[in-house]
Amino acid sequence: MEPHPHDQLLSPAQIRELAGRLGVRPTKTWGQNFVIDANTVRKIVRQAGVGPDDVVVEVGPGLGSLTLALLHTVDRVTAIEIDPVLAEQLPTTVAEVAPERADRLTVLQQDALRVTQLPDPQPTALVANLPYNVAVPVVLHLLEVLPTLERVLVMVQLEVADRLVAPPGNRVYGVPSVKAAWYAEVSPAGRIGRNVFWPAPNVDSGLVRMVRRDPPVTTADRREVFAVIDAAFAQRRKTLRAALAGWAGSPAAAEQALRAAGVDPSARGERLTIEQFAAIAAARGPDA
Repeated sequence: MEPHPHDQLLSPAQIRELAGRLGVRPTKTWGQNFVIDANTVRKIVRQAGVGPDDVVVEVGPGLGSLTLALLHTVDRVTAIEIDPVLAEQLPTTVAEVAPERADRLTVLQQDALRVTQLPDPQPTALVANLPYNVAVPVVLHLLEVLPTLERVLVMVQLEVADRLVAPPGNRVYGVPSVKAAWYAEVSPAGRIGRNVFWPAPNVDSGLVRMVRRDPPVTTADRREVFAVIDAAFAQRRKTLRAALAGWAGSPAAAEQALRAAGVDPSARGERLTIEQFAAIAAARGPDA
């Protein structure tokens, strides 16, 4: 791949000038921190492993730093931006900075959590710098409603990254870790310092990679399995027999389902794999 021409990515000065012209002040409500370092956006694209055959959905493109880097590498980008000012500006920025790539961009002014489908061609990858307050719900929602997504590479707050990649038994293993594992193999893909953002957040960020795989084989559906996960971690210090009592109808019914699934009723949720949660949901059955 040829080196990217520097003039086709946004410089920190261009980003600040553009924000000033638009009257954009990064808001806490939408968790906006704009990436101002060109090497970082190149690294994200590289770690995403995307190429000329990929259609990428990007959430929260902001002023377009990552969007431009993606457009140089992939076939098309569908950008979902909740901020109407930024959504309106993005096609103009791309047309000015990389005119030969402008026709490869589609911008949707929407809340990613409310998206149920995207225009064709369907995306093969999600690549995004996600606001930390909605990072986990956005990733899980898009994996659910966009079955063509094969890969995910997201930049999130480091603490969120640690939760997403945590294995069973890890101190921060919890609902995000288990639900992400339903959809994909999840792994860490690097750490990002805070000085590549404007404004600089008070935490570091992490890159998380996901490669979609088939969910566990089970007679329970996803909603039933996720209900077990939510119940188990709502009271994570309790044994599963106690934590799942409300879900199953009684402690005895919870114990019966756990034993049928081959899970020790005195265990805690933080020790279980996604396959074990799926087995518990199946053991209770949909009509129990």
